[in-house]
Amino acid sequence: MKDLAFLLEFLGQLAQNNNKPWMDAHRADYQQARKVFTALVTELLARAQRFEPALLALSPSDVMYRINKNDRFQQSDEPYKRHMGAGLKRDGRQSPWAGYFVAIEPGGETYVGAGRWQPEPQQLARIRQEIHYNPDAFHGVRQNAGLLREFPQGLDMSQALRTAPKGYDRHDPDIEWLRLKSYFVWRTFPDKEVLRADFPDRVLAAWQAAQPLVTFLNEAMQQD
Repeated sequence: MKDLAFLLEFLGQLAQNNNKPWMDAHRADYQQARKVFTALVTELLARAQRFEPALLALSPSDVMYRINKNDRFQQSDEPYKRHMGAGLKRDGRQSPWAGYFVAIEPGGETYVGAGRWQPEPQQLARIRQEIHYNPDAFHGVRQNAGLLREFPQGLDMSQALRTAPKGYDRHDPDIEWLRLKSYFVWRTFPDKEVLRADFPDRVLAAWQAAQPLVTFLNEAMQQD
């Protein structure tokens, strides 16, 4: 897709010139790249709203993240992110709910994901409680054939406690899942696949496969 090629090219140049003077000098290119990404998100959101009612009230501006880094999480001197991203979840991108994510970044770093990354302590406690009370439902969701077809690695296991969370036996049969600090699936796409005409279809297929996981997490987190 020609437009996405422009977006990848701009983000590649930004990665090599990540400073305000360069951005100021290339503001028109940034605006064009942002327009391309907005068009992609507009299509993805409209199509996702067909299978995810929680997204119906949202507009593209509700789900698109700013390219400026948030100072609270800044881990380098670079003022801008190296990607353009969106988080499609109930109440918008900054809401605490599980949802669907896409980020375009050159060099094979484009990713599509779904779930809840590092929920707040109270939310995390509720998710763990739901897994403990309803393990069959949880395992049915995480082992779903459609989910694993789109996200072959399954749940991201990289964020986990070293021991059992408070209140749980370290010999619990589900302890490896109760130890997780995030409940999230994701996959990357090489640039050549981002440029394919069916890239939006593939994003939607991945999100739709992850809907049962997103639903399980949101139902767990909203429990009293």
